[in-house]
Amino acid sequence: MNETRNQARQGPAGEARRTGAVVCALVLILANAVLGYLTLLAYAVRPAGPWDSEAIAHSGFAAGLGLVLAVVTALLAWVFAKAEWLSRWWLAAPAVPALAAVLRLTLLAPEL
Repeated sequence: MNETRNQARQGPAGEARRTGAVVCALVLILANAVLGYLTLLAYAVRPAGPWDSEAIAHSGFAAGLGLVLAVVTALLAWVFAKAEWLSRWWLAAPAVPALAAVLRLTLLAPEL
């Protein structure tokens, strides 16, 4: 009889946990997709010539926005992992585009 009560209590909680994990995963997948797109845009910009300073500004803006989004995504992943809805491996997903954005802002910045 006690086992039946315990299973009844764990059922909705387990289902709510599973739903929370799915929602968190979808949020992180969407944020990582946008992050990857912004980083790709930062690398896709090529100046047309020495007069095209706008292209460099747009590349820096896309890389900077991608870096900010990487930090927000990493913080969200940390919160979701701390709540035990997702594993800690989700923290690695925003690290690669963040590194690429930092490299685009520093060493690999386009030149005129």
